[in-house]
Amino acid sequence: MDAKFINPVLNSMVNVLATMAQIDSEPGKPVLKTDDEARGAVTGLIALQGAQVRGSMAISFPQAVIADIVQRMLGEEITEVDETARDLTGEITNMVLGGAKNLFEQQGYDFGLSLPNVLVGVKHVVEHPYPGPKILLPFQTGAGEFYVEICFEA
Repeated sequence: MDAKFINPVLNSMVNVLATMAQIDSEPGKPVLKTDDEARGAVTGLIALQGAQVRGSMAISFPQAVIADIVQRMLGEEITEVDETARDLTGEITNMVLGGAKNLFEQQGYDFGLSLPNVLVGVKHVVEHPYPGPKILLPFQTGAGEFYVEICFEA
């Protein structure tokens, strides 16, 4: 997958967490994802579709990471992936892909975005709506690691 599809998402992810939650996140090495199993307890999945290309992005947070984000953004302490964690996961997913959409438009790509779908549960399945290679980007934070998946139709 071309870096022009990865870098806008990566940059937007770092920016959203830094500005909205005052969290520094360090991206790791991208790898090809060969299964559909989520790497977290809650995942936000959003599709994008344009004339040139279609794809999707998912953000999976382990419980400890989403709990840290909820506490920093909303001042609430949670001990499980509750409705607040689900809603915030959807909002973060929307903000990240909205920011990436602006960067894609600067490259000449115009996308429409779906509403985020939030999935919950240990080892839940993340099914991207379009076929294509899936890139898994790990991010490290003080509360642990979370993952962004990017899939663009081949």
